[in-house]
Amino acid sequence: MAVLDDLSGFEFEDVMEDVFRNLGYENVRQADRTADEGRDVIMEEVVDGTRRAIIVECKHTGTVGRPVVQKLHSAIATFDFDGPKRGMVVTTGRFTNPAQEYANRLQQNDDPHPIELLDGEDLREIADEIGLDLYNGRIEILCDETLRPYDPAADVDAPVTEAFRDIENIEAADLPDPHSSVTFRPVVAVTADTNAVFETSVGVIHRINDRTRFVAHAERGQPQVVDEDVGTLVTENLHATVDLDAEQFGEVFDDVEERRFGQTQTEYKEWAVERLQQHHTTTVTYTGDNNVTYNKTCEPNRSDISVQSIEPVYLPEVRHTTDVQEYTYPYEYYAAGPSRVTAEDGIHQCVHCDTSGVTEMYTYCPNCGAIACSSHTKTERLEGEPVCTGCAVTERFALKTKYFYDEENLEAFREEYAAMPIHEKVMENKLLTAGGGVITAVLLLLGILALGGVI
Repeated sequence: MAVLDDLSGFEFEDVMEDVFRNLGYENVRQADRTADEGRDVIMEEVVDGTRRAIIVECKHTGTVGRPVVQKLHSAIATFDFDGPKRGMVVTTGRFTNPAQEYANRLQQNDDPHPIELLDGEDLREIADEIGLDLYNGRIEILCDETLRPYDPAADVDAPVTEAFRDIENIEAADLPDPHSSVTFRPVVAVTADTNAVFETSVGVIHRINDRTRFVAHAERGQPQVVDEDVGTLVTENLHATVDLDAEQFGEVFDDVEERRFGQTQTEYKEWAVERLQQHHTTTVTYTGDNNVTYNKTCEPNRSDISVQSIEPVYLPEVRHTTDVQEYTYPYEYYAAGPSRVTAEDGIHQCVHCDTSGVTEMYTYCPNCGAIACSSHTKTERLEGEPVCTGCAVTERFALKTKYFYDEENLEAFREEYAAMPIHEKVMENKLLTAGGGVITAVLLLLGILALGGVI
């Protein structure tokens, strides 16, 4: 099991000290490392009003045998504490059967110094409970607040219904219910002050007096500053958060996923300082006492940057997918109640070309379910309804291409066209009869007659 593999034994003790503190134990501290007498971490708990000492042996190893448990039992007996005492052995690996049997026997015999065993599997459960990063041994940020993933005054799929209202030839009420999922993504809102003065022999050449607020994605890996509109969404709604109740949101969304914060608050602070150092570094041109022009790079020191707050919160990323005949239309956005920032809009996008955006006009094709731009939308000759160029069956009549839903409609029009008087056939291409096209129309008529009245 790859758990805390890169840590030394002492580093593992440091980690477990933080773990126990986060679990709510009191007076957590480490014993003297040079002569711990089998006691790595010492802490206390209060059970039914009685304070009890807990002596912890930390073993960063693959297998722990019975001798370790026996040694700890002796160390507990000699530990100076005015009250009940118990022990705990924690390992990233596993316990041998004799070790488990020894600890179980102490429990069954009501020994005054029982010992609890925590192995690697137990550490996994603890990790989920307190946010322990099993790969670097640090305690991640824990947060149980989120921006609202939907507007409580409307249906969860209301944004999809609203988006489809812009599409011609379809009623939102006729759409199937979309599949709705939400991913709660961890972010941190950072507020920091930068105050720095840069001087030379000629005096102050540059000054920074700035308060900066930005929002960063805070999952595993290097933090990334969010887009400006997403950052505004977060900062303007930090006052209106709700509890992240996955069970409750599971009754509203088809799928719910919660991501974990990837780093500690200290690490985010260090990253923010480094980022602001880079952001505020600039090259200044000034003239010296000798009238010579100089360039100086002004980079603030870390001590010039003061992080005022790091506010963790979950940012809901909502994704709806609507299946309409042959096509699936995704619609994804970051949500904060009724406010949202669109991340992907697959509704306002032609399925046949790169045309996209809410400023374009799109039409729904009832024949195949496509949403197409004006360049890829035609009128079905027999039904008089829209049809997209992707699914339409075509044929030329009177020098003009006609569009049909299917071969059946095409065949029906062929029969209709064959029975048309000549002047009606000419009217199938209105450009020939408009304005100065009369001569062309006459020539077309002559051509029709020459071919026996059929084109």
